[in-house]
Amino acid sequence: TRNIVSAIRYYQAVSKALTAANADFKAIIAFSGKKTVAGIEHTEESLNGFPSKEIEAKLDDKNNNYRLLIVANKFLTGFDQPKLCAMYVDKKLQGLLAVQALSRLNRSANKWGKKTEDLLVLDFFNSVTDIKAAFDPYYTATTLSEPTNTDILNDLQETLEEYGVYETHEVEEFNNRFFQGVEGDDLSPIIDVCADRFNHGLGLEDDEKADYKIKAKQFVKIYAQMAALLNFNNMDWEKLYWFLKFLVPKLRIRDAEKDALDGLLNSVDLSTYGLERKNLNMTIGLDASAAVIDPQNPNPRGAHDFEEDKDPLDEIIKMFNERWFAGWDATPMEQRIKFINIMQSVAKDPDYRIQVVNNPDVQNREIALEKLIAAAVSKERKRELDLYKQYANDAEFKRAFNAAIIRMLAEEGWDGEMPLAG
Repeated sequence: TRNIVSAIRYYQAVSKALTAANADFKAIIAFSGKKTVAGIEHTEESLNGFPSKEIEAKLDDKNNNYRLLIVANKFLTGFDQPKLCAMYVDKKLQGLLAVQALSRLNRSANKWGKKTEDLLVLDFFNSVTDIKAAFDPYYTATTLSEPTNTDILNDLQETLEEYGVYETHEVEEFNNRFFQGVEGDDLSPIIDVCADRFNHGLGLEDDEKADYKIKAKQFVKIYAQMAALLNFNNMDWEKLYWFLKFLVPKLRIRDAEKDALDGLLNSVDLSTYGLERKNLNMTIGLDASAAVIDPQNPNPRGAHDFEEDKDPLDEIIKMFNERWFAGWDATPMEQRIKFINIMQSVAKDPDYRIQVVNNPDVQNREIALEKLIAAAVSKERKRELDLYKQYANDAEFKRAFNAAIIRMLAEEGWDGEMPLAG
């Protein structure tokens, strides 16, 4: 499932259905920590009725009293249960995670009479193209296109030291304590001093902070991979690795894009699903040729290395749908069309220019705009019935949707005459 709330609701619905059907087996839920839903705090133990450590044993019980496992971000990797024969996916799976997750059931089990042709994956979220792209690089032989350049560690170390976030004696002291096995309380003061220097003391700009943290994380990741394969005699790298592993989580950076969308996204909880058969018995043809994967980027990365042209409309629509998983969404292009149809209907309404664009009264302008959006949604109700129902019956969804349309109008500079960009 996509998140813990979804898992709990699935578990409750499935358990109710099993009881109604007088089924001779039950479901198990798996998630970490605690979660409050509808005012009630839940844990694995409170829902399952037994400790979390017994989940795998319950599934392996010869009496088969438990045959369904509903999971939120657990058991995606390293879970070895040969009985698994079907997987229902309601979560975005990409890259190696997709391979690892789906591979949980991709095996035969003679003891249980299970063959590989007995397997079923029913995916509500990912397209055939998504899964093919994830599996292709690992289908046959996989090699690196070129050796990984270890000089990158020197470059990263030099760059990190130039910022002055930490001093050499602090790295030394931390490692002395760490390898003596001292308690965390004795390590924290060293890390906290450096983190405070980064967060406040050096007066770094947001871009500089982001650049530093990216490079620190890159050093930790590359050194960990190389140290598992090669014999290094560079103690400075080893010490810096352990020091940065503890420091990075305490480095605070500001995500401007996330901050800009928080007002739109924080209050909505969509739980409606639309079911549509997309593909049945679809065969995903994987590329049988040997795959070549690029090694780690041989250059130190920074905060601007990942920038790409982004359409503000696409960002608003994408963030709204991905975070709240509206049941009426489809492909990204279809999502865009649905939003833009509403936005254009609002902007082309004769009252838009009079009551909104040329209205000096802010409060009346906002009221008029909300009424125009509601009218536009109502006009689309035959084509977008699910959207109309959600908008009409869920006040939180309505506020968030209005905010999205208003942001889109502002981004496009729509003044009642200007054509929409793009």
